Formats: sequence, C-alpha cells, structure tokens
Amino acid sequence: MTSDSEAESRNRAKRSKLEILVGGLLALLGLVAIARPTYATIASTVVFGWIFMLAGLDLLVYAVRSPRGQLLWRLLLGLLCLGAGILVLSNVFKGALALTLLLGITIFLIGVVQVILAFWIRPATRWTWVLLSGLLGIMVGIFIWSAWPLRADWIIGFWIGVSFIGQGIWMMGLAVPHR
Repeated sequence: MTSDSEAESRNRAKRSKLEILVGGLLALLGLVAIARPTYATIASTVVFGWIFMLAGLDLLVYAVRSPRGQLLWRLLLGLLCLGAGILVLSNVFKGALALTLLLGITIFLIGVVQVILAFWIRPATRWTWVLLSGLLGIMVGIFIWSAWPLRADWIIGFWIGVSFIGQGIWMMGLAVPHR
C-alpha cells in the first residue's frame, strides 16, 4: 500500500506536467499570435463577437423569466449585447477597430488608476511595482491610441500574443517543483 503522501506527490507531479504542457502551449500560441498578429486580431474579434451574441441571447432568456418591473431593462441590455455581437461579426475589421480603441482606453485608464493607487499606498512595501505597472499601462494605452486606426489590424493580436507568452511562462515557472 502506498501512503497518502506518496499518492499526493504523484498527483502533484501529474499536475505539474500538465501545467508545464499548458504553459508551453500558451507560450507557443503567443509566439504564433506575434508572428501573425493580423490573424490573431481577426480570431479574437470573432471570439468577442460570439461572446457578445451569446451573452445577449442569455440575457434575453433571463429577461423573459424576470419579474415585470425588471423586464424592460434586462431586455434592453440583452438586445444591446446581441446587437454588439451582430455588429462585430458582420464587419470584423470595423469590430477590430472598435475593440482596439476600447482596449487602448481601458489599458490607459487602468494605468492611471494604478499610478494613483501607488501614491495612495506609498508607504507600503514594494509600492513602486504598482507605480511601474501603472506607468507601463499608460504608455501602452498611448501607444495603442497613437497607432489607431492605422495599425488596428495587428495591435490586438500582438498584445494577445505577448499576454499568452507571459501567462505561459508564469504557468511553467510555478509548475516547476521547488526544492
């Protein structure tokens, strides 16, 4: 018979191998996205369009089942999401333009909030990491704005690739057993 600690150790080893595999696949997918950012932008725009459509349909079903006083607002929300999905999917390039602008604004605003937060928590240990993250977000947001709309065809794909590589690396790094 094996002890519980041996079984747990084997389980952990299996999880680590799976996490290394998934992390490696994410990093590889990130490299592909960076190598072909226009395709990655198109693919992500189509995925966002379907997410909007499915969310809209789900919200419409939810609205119909809601109490009367909440029906109108939930129907409106469902129709807005459904409409956004249809618009994005009916013209993927214009959808990519809109998503790129939204991404730039969001990253910029998150950066501004992080800079404010950094100075608010300033006596805390390592508050400079929050500040650096915020400044980086502001710079990336400005970079996306300055490239919009001329480079909207590859910006999302490129940053998705960078994100996948980062996620893959940290997944593999955390999966490696510590000695």
